[in-house]
Amino acid sequence: MTGLRVAIAGLGAIGRTLVRKLHEGIPGLELACAAAGNTAKAEAWLKAENIACPLVPLEDFPKHADLAVECAPAALLEKICRPMLEAGKSVMVLSVGALLPRPELTDLAKAKGGKIIVPTGALIGLDAVAAAAEGHISSVRMTTRKPPIGLRGAPYLERHGISVDGLTEAKRVFSGTAREAAEGFPANLNVVAALSLAGIGPDRTMIDIWADPSVTRNCHSIDVVADSANFSMSIENVPSDNPKTGRIVALSVLATLRKLNAPLRVGT
Repeated sequence: MTGLRVAIAGLGAIGRTLVRKLHEGIPGLELACAAAGNTAKAEAWLKAENIACPLVPLEDFPKHADLAVECAPAALLEKICRPMLEAGKSVMVLSVGALLPRPELTDLAKAKGGKIIVPTGALIGLDAVAAAAEGHISSVRMTTRKPPIGLRGAPYLERHGISVDGLTEAKRVFSGTAREAAEGFPANLNVVAALSLAGIGPDRTMIDIWADPSVTRNCHSIDVVADSANFSMSIENVPSDNPKTGRIVALSVLATLRKLNAPLRVGT
C-alpha cells in the first residue's frame, strides 16, 4: 500500500458507500479494513460486492490504518476514537454530537499527535461560520424540519412523551441549545453539533426541531449574525436508506477524504 490507509467503522448506508468508492479507487487513499456489528452480514455483503476488505476488531484499527472513518452508532465513538488517537493517528467523526460530552478525546489527540476531523456532512457553509468565528458572532440559530419517521425513537421525544405518529401538520418538538439537541437526538442532529464547533459553541448555538409531515427531505436552515457578515443558509437533503441520514453525508466524507492529499484544496 502506498496511500493513506483508511478503515471504515460501520457498514450501514454510509459505510457501504465509502467502502465501494475506496475499492473503486481514490488517488492517495487505500481501503485498509472495516468493522461491523454483524460480521456475518458484512462478510456476505463484501463477498457479493467482490470487495476484498478484512474485518477486524475496532481495537486493531491502528495496526491496519492511518485514518478511521466513524460511521457507526454514537455509543461506539469512544471505542473507535480512543485506540486510533492513542496511536497518534486520525479519526473522521460523523457522530459529532457524541464529541460534545467527551472533550477528553480532543485532549488525547493533542497529547498524542492525533487528529479528529469533522466533515461538513449534511450542512452547507461551515467555512463561512468558521471564518466569521475568527471575528465576533452574535448569534447562530438553526431550524430543522424532518419527516416524522426520521425523528421517531429519539431519546428526547421518548423522555418527554412526545409522539410524532399520525401528524397532519408540522409540530415543533424541541427548542434549545445545540448541546441539548445533540444529547436528545443523537441519531438526528449531528449537524447542529458540527455547526456549534465551527462557530460559537454548543451552549450558544440554538436550534428548533420540527416534525413536518409535509416534507420528504431533511431540511436545515441557519441564520448567523456576526460583525463580519449576516448570512442565511438552507439545504434540503434527500434521505439515504436510513431515513435519519441524508445521502449527502457519505458524499461529504468522500469530498473530505479526497481533499486530504489533493494538490488543490478549495475551502478552509
